[in-house]
Amino acid sequence: MKKFKYLPYIIFLNITTLAIMNIISGKVIGVWIFTLSAASLLDPINYLIGDTVTEVYGYKQARRTNWILLGSSVLTAVFLQLAVWLPPAHGFAFGDAYAQVLGQVPRVVLGAWVALFCGQFLNDFVLAKMKILTKGKYLWTRTISSTAAGQAVDTTFFYVIVFLGVIPNSLLLTSILSAWFLKVIIEVAITPLAYYVVKKLKKVEKVDHFDHGTNFNPFAIKQFFR
Repeated sequence: MKKFKYLPYIIFLNITTLAIMNIISGKVIGVWIFTLSAASLLDPINYLIGDTVTEVYGYKQARRTNWILLGSSVLTAVFLQLAVWLPPAHGFAFGDAYAQVLGQVPRVVLGAWVALFCGQFLNDFVLAKMKILTKGKYLWTRTISSTAAGQAVDTTFFYVIVFLGVIPNSLLLTSILSAWFLKVIIEVAITPLAYYVVKKLKKVEKVDHFDHGTNFNPFAIKQFFR
């Protein structure tokens, strides 16, 4: 497998943003006219990173990155839940508050796993296919289109898994639509940043991968180290 200088740092940033999202996702916030999870404001950054990996390094590297993200989410969930289950030390008065906030993390992480797997893989697939279709031109069409498709699946799965039965169904539907719309709008707004990052990475890494003949099966684990 070819070694890339900046890919490990991109994966590290992706893992960090996902870990933050897993913790803050349980809070529903109001932003202007939108009702959404606190993590929704960070989600477009996560998708921008995914778009960058697929656009520059190709679908195989994006698939590898996605499985690393899923693994890191599992590890995060295990230790957060362990911290909740372990009895608090004598004199520690915030055990209940700690459990109340982080006790929801397993459900949140389950939603994040399903949302990430379905949404991100769809996002990467659409972007890779559109890159071939557009012959590498019009980057904005594939970043926005792939995000719109991926986020529709991502947001729906995540909100249904995390909030169904927790908040009223009317608020759930409003939250899904609000979060999806806001994420796509943010993606549109940061498109100039996507152009800048992608252009710089292609230049310094000397790669601009097109996924001709790529196996798009997300479960092609044997290609993980290729």
